[in-house]
Amino acid sequence: MNLFNYNKSKNMIRLLGVSLAMGFVQPVWAAGPPAPSAFSNPLAIVLVVLMLLLLIVIGILANILIGTADVKLKKRKQQKVAIPVAAMLITLLLLSSSSLFAQTGAAPADAAATTTAGQTIGGMTASTFYVMATVIFLELFIIIALLINIKFLLKAEKDKLVAETQPVSEEVKKNQLSWWDKFNSFRPSSQEADLDLGHDYDGIRELNNRLPKWWLYGFYLTIIVGCIYLYRFHISHTGPSSKQEFETSVANAEIKVKEYLKMKGENVDENSITFLSAKEDLEAGKAIFIKDGFCATCHGKDGSGTINGVPGVGPNLTDDYWIHGGSIKNIFTTIKYGVSGKGMQEWESKLSPKELAQVASYVKSLKDTNPPNPKAPDGPLYKEEVTPAAPAIDSAKGKDGKMAMN
Repeated sequence: MNLFNYNKSKNMIRLLGVSLAMGFVQPVWAAGPPAPSAFSNPLAIVLVVLMLLLLIVIGILANILIGTADVKLKKRKQQKVAIPVAAMLITLLLLSSSSLFAQTGAAPADAAATTTAGQTIGGMTASTFYVMATVIFLELFIIIALLINIKFLLKAEKDKLVAETQPVSEEVKKNQLSWWDKFNSFRPSSQEADLDLGHDYDGIRELNNRLPKWWLYGFYLTIIVGCIYLYRFHISHTGPSSKQEFETSVANAEIKVKEYLKMKGENVDENSITFLSAKEDLEAGKAIFIKDGFCATCHGKDGSGTINGVPGVGPNLTDDYWIHGGSIKNIFTTIKYGVSGKGMQEWESKLSPKELAQVASYVKSLKDTNPPNPKAPDGPLYKEEVTPAAPAIDSAKGKDGKMAMN
């Protein structure tokens, strides 16, 4: 081992020791009453001791690596790698030690009162613990890197020694197989003549090689999976078939669609439609009704059935005469499905269920608006079905009208 490298490593360790000592005495130099000793925290003592031990191990391994490597390589690595790593370790150790000792100092009464158990780890602040843990992991990483480099250097020296004492011939190299070739039972290239089947295709020879084991084992696995699949889905029927899975998926999708439409207020059909009396719904229905290419094209913008004083294709929607019924359900059904052969197209493909309900409600609201020059009545007279109200019950009498007995 070079004396210069030994002295330099020893100086680096001394520098780290001085840095740690400065961290220890920092609270003493601070103004104010003396803070409690950092060694009153067992976890802090353990972490500091562990950092120092790992630092000593790093110094020993670095000396071993430097002594094993080449002199030129040693100087280059030492100048470009060892110094930045040492500086980084010194900085992290100073940060961890200073934050450790700062947290043991006297804190204001209100700050101590607001400190919670979740902000400390083992009596130390979370930031201090994480910094010290980072230093330890960094030291472990450096130790692993040094061990790997030592292993590679020793292997290179061993191979060099073997090559010098026992030179390997070209024939031996041709017969050497990797672990992957041995696993697949491959034959060395020197035995290709024994495997040649005599078939040559544009310089590509056919050899009698066995299939690789990974391929054979994969093929055997597919056979096992196929047998399990055949038994489960086609013999025992314990699993759903492709058709059943498709039908189940479609049914689940329809349920989700209905739930979504119900949440959006658009799960409306001819059975569940009710008159929408809200102002925004009627205005939305009117906007669709008078839009170019929609209802006003045949019924007029006022629903009178006349367009510019001329009777249009559609009937008057403001009177009591309806060809297909004047209830809200009848109007919704007519708009949704249309009337074949009567010029009334279906609007289900162009409007959503909510929009169909809005248009039907707006058409229903046109009754008795008395527009000028309406079209003549068309269809039978429609009378709105009125549900009779339940008779009021006198509290002094029973349901049969007789006086209740006390």
